[in-house]
Amino acid sequence: MREVTKDEVVRISLELNGKTVSGNATSRMLLTDFLRNELGLTGTHVGCEHGVCGCCTVRIDGVAARSCLMLAVQADGRRIDTVEGLAASKDALNALQRAFRKHHALQCGFCTAGILMSFSDFLSRKQNPEEDEVREVLGGHICRCTGYDGLVKAIMEAAAEMRGETPSNAGAA
Repeated sequence: MREVTKDEVVRISLELNGKTVSGNATSRMLLTDFLRNELGLTGTHVGCEHGVCGCCTVRIDGVAARSCLMLAVQADGRRIDTVEGLAASKDALNALQRAFRKHHALQCGFCTAGILMSFSDFLSRKQNPEEDEVREVLGGHICRCTGYDGLVKAIMEAAAEMRGETPSNAGAA
């Protein structure tokens, strides 16, 4: 990556939800702002802008990360996955999304995208999580609406479904 000046506009290209895209970013533009304002993907929310609330979580090269802590120019050439890329289509939600809907694991929805992205990463690495592990990952997200129990149940059920188990024997919390 080349060095850029303070307010220089740079053309960056990245793989976004499986497609190569490009757009313009200033050297100080955050990845959240680039995704929302330049590329029009508003599923990634801006909350605290300090990496604390988790609303802006995306996957960068397959790993969950806070997009408010990364400059857009740092994403040049990287693979970025956002909540818009989770479902195969608008009518085909993935296991996490289905479980969130079933267990009412969202209310206002502001934190939901970040939580979904964190757990899409987590469950790709940990197929059979314990409830305390799920709660530990949830500790990196602030949700003011749900009380977290529905989130835990949904995540445990999604993990079970991803392992090929049916909801009746998922052992959800």
